[in-house]
Amino acid sequence: MGPIDFERPAEFLRTQLLRPFSALADFLYPPACSVCGISTGGHRGLCAKCWAGIRFIERPYCEVLGIPFSHDLGAGILSAEAIANPPPFDRLRSAATHDHAVRDLVHGLKYRDRTDLAPMMAGWMLRASDGTVESCDALIPVPLHRTRMLTRKFNQAAELARHMARLSGKPLLAATLVRVKRTSQQVGLGAKAREDNVRGAFAITKGRENDIFGKRVVLIDDVYTTGATVAAASRTLRKAGAAEITVLTFARALSEPI
Repeated sequence: MGPIDFERPAEFLRTQLLRPFSALADFLYPPACSVCGISTGGHRGLCAKCWAGIRFIERPYCEVLGIPFSHDLGAGILSAEAIANPPPFDRLRSAATHDHAVRDLVHGLKYRDRTDLAPMMAGWMLRASDGTVESCDALIPVPLHRTRMLTRKFNQAAELARHMARLSGKPLLAATLVRVKRTSQQVGLGAKAREDNVRGAFAITKGRENDIFGKRVVLIDDVYTTGATVAAASRTLRKAGAAEITVLTFARALSEPI
């Protein structure tokens, strides 16, 4: 006689007990597309139309900046931008281009308090991380200034990082990197203005230097536009002795593959 599996009966019993409540929740809040709201077969999903509108960023792409290429140019090929202006981080990876349904998901999380979207978005980011989350020592969200937190109520980057930590089992360092300078909104600023806006904006919390020194870290944000914010944060991490820095975002502003 084999060993008795106590976990499966317990899981089965829990499922049976929760089934009436799940049915009631589905009745009160029918499953709907996370973007357009049309009825779907399950929660935290997209309808066929919205799903078809998503442009996931897949290989081939620049190994440093993650810019997709229209043709496979061979392993290890870099974009002209990465060669001319090497970033302060080691690599950038993003799940999808910042348009259509993806933009709606970003705005839903960031401006409409749709924290229920974060688990799905984090799952897509984990898939796009190209193994860097699996091999890293810790996850670090791009922080908000404390005064911005009062009006925003939560940090969307930290919310994504929290769910990624749960999915991957990697440590989340939510208080190691802090924003010490209250910056203006980046929306509407040009590339140079964005860079000036976030210069000197980040620091390592006193006493947490060992969180970074010699470590492989993944810096998490919701959107990569010009890269000014993650570049400023990366310089702070590099100065603190980070051995490897990967920037991972849910969306990336991009026109067409090069």
